[in-house]
Amino acid sequence: EVQLVESGGALVQAGGSLRLSCATSGFSYDDYAVGWFRQAPGKEREGVACISRSDSDSISYYVDSVKGRFTISSDNAKSTVYLQMNSLKPEDTAVYYCGRSAYCSGHYLRPSLYDFWGQGTQVTVSS
Repeated sequence: EVQLVESGGALVQAGGSLRLSCATSGFSYDDYAVGWFRQAPGKEREGVACISRSDSDSISYYVDSVKGRFTISSDNAKSTVYLQMNSLKPEDTAVYYCGRSAYCSGHYLRPSLYDFWGQGTQVTVSS
């Protein structure tokens, strides 16, 4: 059974940092990509970053709004994908979700191309 479970969301001040975790089971990172998305109240779910494995290397992609501030990584031994978020801004406030897809790329970082999701974790950045 495929499962993804997010954790690590919290209330943080602007400029602060958080690390989100996505614990996965039921599939291999050799075969699938994992992506982070976020959804603010009244807005559509948007892609943030994704990661996949290619041979012995990792492939990652970030949307422009988080480049240089967020870092996605994976610990294959723990079957966990992390999203390190630094220099947080109030506009980063959202429920953050992780999901599974076939590939990691700008084209594939769309909710419709992800087949399994976690339940989400709330990130609130105060100004």
